Amino acid sequence: MNQNGALPSRPALDPRLSWRAAEHRDLDAWAGLIARTAAVEQPVWFERRADLEQILESTNNPVAVNTILGFDPDGVARAYGRITKNRDGDKANGSGCVDPEWQGSGVGTGLLGWMEQRTRDRFAEDAGAAGNADEAGDARAAVLRPRLRLYMEQQHQHQAALFAGSGYGVVRYYNEMHRPLNQAVPDAGLDPGLELVTFGPELHEPVRLAHNAAFRDHWGSEPRDEEAWGFVVNDPQARPDLSGVVLDRSTGTVAGYQLATHDAEAALARGYREGYTELLGVRREFRGRGIAQALLADAMRRFTAAGMDVASLDVDSENPTGALALYVKMGYAAVNRSMAWDKDLEPAVP
Repeated sequence: MNQNGALPSRPALDPRLSWRAAEHRDLDAWAGLIARTAAVEQPVWFERRADLEQILESTNNPVAVNTILGFDPDGVARAYGRITKNRDGDKANGSGCVDPEWQGSGVGTGLLGWMEQRTRDRFAEDAGAAGNADEAGDARAAVLRPRLRLYMEQQHQHQAALFAGSGYGVVRYYNEMHRPLNQAVPDAGLDPGLELVTFGPELHEPVRLAHNAAFRDHWGSEPRDEEAWGFVVNDPQARPDLSGVVLDRSTGTVAGYQLATHDAEAALARGYREGYTELLGVRREFRGRGIAQALLADAMRRFTAAGMDVASLDVDSENPTGALALYVKMGYAAVNRSMAWDKDLEPAVP
């Protein structure tokens, strides 16, 4: 706050654009904006129409209050922003883009200001809901300071300049790693008490619970509820046929899992077919039994059989389970880096 106790002023949304929340009628314009931006910036991944259709159906993060689109006088979408937050989460995540023709004109600064204000409001809303639900709500509201997290790939220095200039700091680095599939698959078997099966609908909920258990000690991770998990298993690029799950034979408990995706459109643009490990996890009580190695080796075999050229994944550079060393041992090498930026915000004024 400033010396008068008021929140610092935030840049206003650019008045040259008309701003409103995203709606179903905007799907083509919305997807077109993201595609135009991606054609110039060349990110590893970007949202496509099918992803936006999923976003429009969210009940935890309804688009009516958590998204914004800016349209020029001709009705062309030029800017997009969105935040998401788990009700009990300690941060909101922001994402969006500005049409390359409009970058450098202040649109992104105003859009970031909107994300920050929406984050403040969302924290206040969630604290109020918690207060109505239980007596601990007021205590939680006092503890949880609004925080916004943004992600970017290392090559996008215009984003780094915007984030740094707006008071954000890098809090984590991630490595994108590739492993050519024209090499021999490492030997990695399972002990007789475990079995590896293909991921299917009957395993959706057991794997969700296993994922929440496996990632409870990972930095920045929050439990995924049914809706959030639906975004994973119903991802337009999800490939359950390329995904494996390790089960404990005696109890049927999910010990570990590897969930894969494949982006066919990106393969055309990048010149190679990539099997991507979206999520890899092993429950704490099953670690040290070679499960992650077996899942990765299984993924490589599945990817190769499906005609992929490269196995890939992303890893937190400070992952507490030693995942980075495991991936290097399995033949993966870093090809790109991304980072998370955080900013603590002043609470919304009541």
